Amino acid sequence: MKAIVFTTTGDADVLLYQDVLTPETCGPDEVLIKVMAAGVNPVDTKLRQNGMFFEADVPQPAILGCDGSGIVEKVGEDVKHLQTGDAVYYCYGGLGQQSSISKQPVGNYAEYAMVKAAYVAQKPYGLDFDSAAAAPLVLITAWEALFDRARLQSGQKVFVHAGAGGVGHVAIQLAKLAGAEVATSVSSDEKADFVRALGVDLVINYKKEDVVQALLTWTDERGVDVALDTVGGEALKQLVPAMRLYGDLVTLLQVPEGLDWKTLRVKNVRLSQALMLTPMLMQSDELGEHHAAILEQCAQFFDEKKLSIYVDETYPLVDAKLAHEKIEQGHQSGKVVLQMFTDENQ
Repeated sequence: MKAIVFTTTGDADVLLYQDVLTPETCGPDEVLIKVMAAGVNPVDTKLRQNGMFFEADVPQPAILGCDGSGIVEKVGEDVKHLQTGDAVYYCYGGLGQQSSISKQPVGNYAEYAMVKAAYVAQKPYGLDFDSAAAAPLVLITAWEALFDRARLQSGQKVFVHAGAGGVGHVAIQLAKLAGAEVATSVSSDEKADFVRALGVDLVINYKKEDVVQALLTWTDERGVDVALDTVGGEALKQLVPAMRLYGDLVTLLQVPEGLDWKTLRVKNVRLSQALMLTPMLMQSDELGEHHAAILEQCAQFFDEKKLSIYVDETYPLVDAKLAHEKIEQGHQSGKVVLQMFTDENQ
């Protein structure tokens, strides 16, 4: 099969389009998936630069790609909820994992992937493979941040950093589905139009407006009930004055030094961290099943036209380098996707 591999860390030039062995024998809890498309995420570029989370026992090329969509080709003997021919989507692989039998690297920048079945859900009927591949990582991230960490409730006022981004544009929609009012930050008039179409109640162009003051004005000086930080660093620090008493501040990034913990404590703000990679890092199928359950619920939302995923650009697998460069420029709205079998991926 064809795959994108790398044997040394570095810039996008280290990504190589090569023939590698096609995985064949399923472990009892695995499924072999013909990968139709793979999402490209910022974490992929960081792993390419810094190395994979898991160190292989035997040195071998690494394959990136956490989320994907495709067709089940083979099913392990203990798998009950999937069968050959199912169209599926999932977030598993791309961190340095190996398949249990062959010990081959698992990643979705490839034509086939051996995936833990616990993480896999049926693809929404209403999404093509490109859109389905773009969805899992950002859906699970937004869902866990808003509902598992912040316990979002109807009627609350929510701020989402970078609402036109991959996580941001999904988080806006999920918060609106939950009955919340939503504010978000953008960098351009074009992105402002994009998020307004998603139902945002307040759009803040952070290049022209003070985000904190805009949020305080919007909330009659009380502050937001929930804030989802997708930027980190100074952007997270600046949100502290905009938080409501007993509010929830959730960040997807490492908590920066110099955060105003005193004010957070006085205001009784709960600070949470959200990392959707944890089930894979901890190799927990039980937690993986929770991710699959999120995808199953969101599949219903997709099919009911209550939720959408925006794919900014697609590239054939051979052009993974260009996809990484696009991500690293940081200007896209929505998601970037790699296509494997371009004549079949509708």
